[in-house]
Amino acid sequence: MGAGLFVPPFPASPSEKKISVEAFELDRTPVTNADFLGFVRDNPTWRRGLTPGLFANPGYLLHWSGPLDLGSDALPDAPVTQVSWFAAKAYCESKGKRLPTESEWEYAASASACRADGRRDPEFVRELQELYAQRGRRVISAVAKSAPNYWGIYDLHGLVWEWVLDYRNTIVGADDRQDGEDAEAMRFCGAKVFAGGGTNDYPAFMRYAFRSSLDGAFTMRNLGFRCAR
Repeated sequence: MGAGLFVPPFPASPSEKKISVEAFELDRTPVTNADFLGFVRDNPTWRRGLTPGLFANPGYLLHWSGPLDLGSDALPDAPVTQVSWFAAKAYCESKGKRLPTESEWEYAASASACRADGRRDPEFVRELQELYAQRGRRVISAVAKSAPNYWGIYDLHGLVWEWVLDYRNTIVGADDRQDGEDAEAMRFCGAKVFAGGGTNDYPAFMRYAFRSSLDGAFTMRNLGFRCAR
């Protein structure tokens, strides 16, 4: 993807009006169950039941039928989910890649089908709002079934949430909450994590709120990843 300037919808400080994004490569689709199965076969320490709790919570790959068996709830060509940030990072590094930064991911995701930045396109905004309003699916669909964006990237919206390398830098981290805060509620009630900032870009608001609730060992049924370099 070409370099460019990205205007974050929720800047970290008043002075952060534009971010320079250098040219980078981003996987065209999220990492699939089949991809990740190959990884855990080659790297036994990342198999379900063998990964220390420090690096993945008990939900890690729980939707698979077994440590090396996908089963009916995890289609081979669907995005792998129930993976922690640590597992996603290890996978990308095994491929000579890395997780995308938040700015890189948002830069790519701001593109519509025909514009590098479609955030002011009413039709694109409407499509995103409809996607983010949909209820989650028990069985996640295969990748690349919808049209790619301007950069040729698939499924940045509407299929799964995705890990980014610097998720801890988003607004306020999971470790910054007051004691007793309900973690599951924080992951779905985005308004709680913002001290300020506009909400005109509702899909971006949801993404930033979601990321700010995460911890590196978290795994969720609708949270996957893709790699960059």
